[in-house]
Amino acid sequence: MATLVEAVRNAAADAVADLFDSGTIAFRTSGDAEVATLTFAATAFGAASAGVCTAAAITEDADATGGTIGKAFLINSSAADLIECSVGVGSGEIQLTSLTIGASETVQMSSLTITVPAS
Repeated sequence: MATLVEAVRNAAADAVADLFDSGTIAFRTSGDAEVATLTFAATAFGAASAGVCTAAAITEDADATGGTIGKAFLINSSAADLIECSVGVGSGEIQLTSLTIGASETVQMSSLTITVPAS
């Protein structure tokens, strides 16, 4: 199996992360109904280090639609779904404290990273 050197991992992570500048994170039900949408900063992620980009502050959804979260999408500023993520409590690519969100509740995300592994 090939192994990517750090410079390649960083370049790949930065290229992916740059797709989400001014984009959003949409939490949806398993049937694709909106539950909550959070907004990335104009520069969504910092520069990669060791193949990892860390998100800048993510703006909360202070008035969520509500529902039971089944999945999440990272969406670019042109509203294209680019990455689908699994969501769970204690598991999943995105981990939350609860999958059930009430109408008008505030939904926040404390951190998010994009990682390009060495192999």
